[in-house]
Amino acid sequence: MRRTDDPHLSALPVPTRPHPLSRWAPALAFLAGLANVFSFAPFGWWPLQILTLALTFHLASRAAPWRAGWTGFAYAFGWLAAGTHWLYVSMHDYGGMPAWMAGLAVVLLAMYLSLFYGLALGGATWLRRRTGASEAAMLMLAFPAAWLLAEWLRGWVLTGFPWISSGYAHANGPLGGFAPLAGVYGIGMIAAWAAASLVLVRAWKPAPLLAMVLIVAGGLLGRIDWTRPHGAPITVRLLQGNVPQEMKFAPEQIGNTLRLYHDMITERPADLIATPETAIPLLSGQLPPDYLPLFGEFANRSGSHVILGIPVSDGPSRYANSVIGLAPGDAGTPSYRFDKHHLVPFGEFIPFGFRWFVNMMNIPLGDFTPGAAVQPAFAVKDQRVLPNICYEDLFGEEIAAQLSASPVPATMLLNVSNIAWFGDTIALPQHLQISQMRSLETGRPMLRATNTGVTAVIGPKGEVQAMLRPYVRGAVEARVQGQEGLTPYSRFGNLPAVVLALVLLIASGLVSRRAAKE
Repeated sequence: MRRTDDPHLSALPVPTRPHPLSRWAPALAFLAGLANVFSFAPFGWWPLQILTLALTFHLASRAAPWRAGWTGFAYAFGWLAAGTHWLYVSMHDYGGMPAWMAGLAVVLLAMYLSLFYGLALGGATWLRRRTGASEAAMLMLAFPAAWLLAEWLRGWVLTGFPWISSGYAHANGPLGGFAPLAGVYGIGMIAAWAAASLVLVRAWKPAPLLAMVLIVAGGLLGRIDWTRPHGAPITVRLLQGNVPQEMKFAPEQIGNTLRLYHDMITERPADLIATPETAIPLLSGQLPPDYLPLFGEFANRSGSHVILGIPVSDGPSRYANSVIGLAPGDAGTPSYRFDKHHLVPFGEFIPFGFRWFVNMMNIPLGDFTPGAAVQPAFAVKDQRVLPNICYEDLFGEEIAAQLSASPVPATMLLNVSNIAWFGDTIALPQHLQISQMRSLETGRPMLRATNTGVTAVIGPKGEVQAMLRPYVRGAVEARVQGQEGLTPYSRFGNLPAVVLALVLLIASGLVSRRAAKE
């Protein structure tokens, strides 16, 4: 076995024989990935992620590149297949897809997403063999960097699907304090650093202190106020209609839905009243002529601002998943509109060559036109409310770009969602946790109006200030203070974290070359 001279970064040997556990490494990593699901909402056992990732890194660090790749793939597959199993509900229960095909689709999606992590650990191990890097350099430099790049790429390639990225597990933990600086992907890399330091205890017993330093540093950063209050608080009413998904678009139910939201909106005034995504299940041009004017009259009479989730048609074959806003003085003609920009593959647009797949599902309104990447906020008294629609709040860099690109940035965020497609599953608390991360990254409150849950008010430090339990009909009522100022993440997005990851990959090779020369 060859050793380098550095007592800390280079002391671990490059094995000449397979590790005794290498034969079982993918199976053990798969079980660790299953356990990792409990790191996320609704369970919230975030230390478990660091421990399971440490086990996976330990198994991969002593393996050949191809086996390290299989280990990373197996860990991610267990985590992502279990963590997104609720997609089966949308495809089978509501989409009408045969059970075997819906199950296969979940498995294939999880396998595709897991490839990024397999390539990350396999590639980092190959780089170590190629450059002669020490195991410590691989663990502390290459593995965390490759992990971040894998997460970033899975959130970008083919429009991305970054659901339960590693960092979300820490929205309610001390590492969440890094969010205003590094975003959710940066937190994932920091968690990987903590995991790698646990593995290094074999060669350098003080190494786990790094994990403690990172956790304490995150807690201290969480005490910093990155933004400041703007204007006076506003009163909000966030509506949860709890319309069963199987009835939402049924023609015989539409009249009841229109009456439901009319009654809920006009029940009492608030500075801002918001409905869920597609709360109104008709195109705006199909509404009764007096429907929107009724809300205009209410807005004028009460001083309320109303945001309605509704699909809008701009001509033949041009549909947008939108919210429209009515303010006092609008006389029933909406003065505001926001169109969903980041659309869901298969649900809101049809990727090339997959029309056959969509035709098997009974999901209406399946091919939308995306809105502009940067759109203005809705003015509500002293505050400026920037909507995002359902799936859009998975993409923190896009929300950050809207804030930094606006000459007058929004002071609070509003997510309107309908994830009743996924039933009463862990998808609901997971989505709430995603919204918490967006608040942490931007230093702004996030308002959530959903059909079946979780409807909530989230503070600028990610804390849930008010919440309505899922699958009930009602409203969250609160006073919310807007925030101004831009966090570092709002200004620069994921760029600093990605650049740092690339620098660390280069450094892992340079450290080994320098040690070899000495």
